[in-house]
Amino acid sequence: MRRLADIALLPAIVPQALWVAARAARLPEAAGPRQGQTGQGPALRVLILGDSSAAGVGVDHQDQALAGNLGRLLAAHYRVSWQVHAVSGGTVASTHRLLSATTVHDANVAVVALGVNDAKNGVPISRWRTGYGSLISRLQTDFGIRHTFVSGLPPVGHFPLLPQPLRGVLGRRAVRFDQALEQLCAQHAGVTYVPLDLQMDTSKMAIDGFHPGAEVYAAWAALIAQRIIRSETFERT
Repeated sequence: MRRLADIALLPAIVPQALWVAARAARLPEAAGPRQGQTGQGPALRVLILGDSSAAGVGVDHQDQALAGNLGRLLAAHYRVSWQVHAVSGGTVASTHRLLSATTVHDANVAVVALGVNDAKNGVPISRWRTGYGSLISRLQTDFGIRHTFVSGLPPVGHFPLLPQPLRGVLGRRAVRFDQALEQLCAQHAGVTYVPLDLQMDTSKMAIDGFHPGAEVYAAWAALIAQRIIRSETFERT
C-alpha cells in the first residue's frame, strides 16, 4: 500500500525533483591523490569503488574523505595500499563500464559504495540487484578480490536538501534498495554488508545537504575499518 501511495504522489514529486536538480549545489570531487600507501605490518591492498561519496564529494581533500580516513585507521594494523575508482553520479551499470576502462592495480579487499543514484534514477530494484551481484562476482573473478565490504545505502529520508514529499518517497525507496542489498550480500561468500547507521543532520553534512561532511566520512570509515580488522578471510601477502 505504501508503494501505491508513493506512486500517487508522482505529480507532486516530479516537479520537486526537477527543482532540486536545477538548484542543488554542484560540489566537486575531493582533490588529492587517489592512491597511496601507509602503515606497517601485513600487506592490505584496498580498492575503493563507487559514486560521489566514494570520490569524496562534500570535503576538500581525499585526506578528509573515505579513502584518507580508512587508510589512517587501517595503518595501525597493516601496510595499506589504497586506490580510489569512483565518480559522481556513479551507478552499478556505470561502475561496470568504469572497471572495463580503468587500470585497477593489484588489490585483495574492495570497499563498494553504490545505490543512491540507482534508487533516485528509477532503476528497477530487480535489475539493480542483478547488476550488483554481477559486480561482486566480477571483482572476485576478474580482479582477485578476496573480500568485498559493501556499504549500505545512507538514510536518504533524512537528507536536508530534499523537500517533502520527495524526501519521504526517495527515503522509502532507498530503504527497499538497502534491504535488497543486505539480502544479496548474504548470498555471496567473501562479502560483508556494512549498514550505514550514521546521523545525517544538517550540521554533519556538506553544504549541499546531500553529501557527507568530514565528520560523517570519519564515522563511515570507522565502520568499514572495524569490519576489515575483524575479518581474517582475505589473503595477506
